[in-house]
Amino acid sequence: MTNLTLLHEEIEAIKAILINITSQYNSAEDQEFLMDACLYAHELPKRLRKFVNDFKNSEPKSGFCVISGYPVDDAAIGKTPGHWKYRPEISPALEIELLLVILGSLLGDALAWATQQDGHIIHEIFPIKECEDEQLGTGSTQTLWWHCEDAFHDYRGDYIGMACLRNPDNVPTTIASVDNTQIDPELIKLLFEPHFIIRPDDSHQEKNASDPYNIPMDTSDSRRMAYQSIREMNNNGEKVSVMYGHPQSPYIRIDPYFMPRVEGNEPAQLAVESLIKSIDEVLLDVVPHTGDIFFIDNCKAVHGRKSFKPRYDGRDRWLKRINITRDLRKSRSARTSCISRTIY
Repeated sequence: MTNLTLLHEEIEAIKAILINITSQYNSAEDQEFLMDACLYAHELPKRLRKFVNDFKNSEPKSGFCVISGYPVDDAAIGKTPGHWKYRPEISPALEIELLLVILGSLLGDALAWATQQDGHIIHEIFPIKECEDEQLGTGSTQTLWWHCEDAFHDYRGDYIGMACLRNPDNVPTTIASVDNTQIDPELIKLLFEPHFIIRPDDSHQEKNASDPYNIPMDTSDSRRMAYQSIREMNNNGEKVSVMYGHPQSPYIRIDPYFMPRVEGNEPAQLAVESLIKSIDEVLLDVVPHTGDIFFIDNCKAVHGRKSFKPRYDGRDRWLKRINITRDLRKSRSARTSCISRTIY
């Protein structure tokens, strides 16, 4: 694991930057802020910038990194919400949301999905009562099976960034890097071939919109068209490889819970089962603590979450999450403008 603990003087320097930003912006999703986030990142302490830059360039074997020690005012952020659709005009956790985006800008650009949490860039991760048994970040009593984020989509993020506001029950995130697995080279060859279907996960389904009977529309009906695209992917999945890049240190896209069996090709099915077993064997429990900001390489590592019993008393586990792409241009055909961060 790659870890950096912030020093007192680094925390003070970061706070000074954030005071300046909060005097100008009320949201980490403000378009002008998103465009300038990388400029603010240039002001961060050099040791911190180097840490994130090294993670980006060296692709460490762990597949993730953690920045610890940033203070979170527990009283100021208030109770863990009951649902992500109830968003105040100004987030009580604005400071750490801004920091998450700024740090993420050292890796790439934050992006959003029109079909996920109503198109918000900042995703809320906490237990929602009606989602207890669902395969969602807002689930709880069911294990969230490990996966690459948005593995079904060609425009998925290269990194996932998360900031922990509270985790009183020490609920672990599970993480495993493909670089730590051991797979027969002959099976790897099959995994590099397009034999596999990955269907959209439940977070992109219409039933999980804030109001599935009243999907918000812009003038071009693009939100509704986005859900139509998800339905088409559900019904007519395109075959893809689950590995790509260099065979000796491959990248992966995989989400076993949403992958049907490979029909009529037992060697390919055996290959993906071997990969799944190998990842299971190296899966780590990583407990996020208050103030931790961590980034997962979505091309090298999978992540999930152990099950837990929420209390719904305003004190449950609460994280913020963003998706980050190293190349925003690759999704231009799915965004309404070059500066838009929302994929339709």
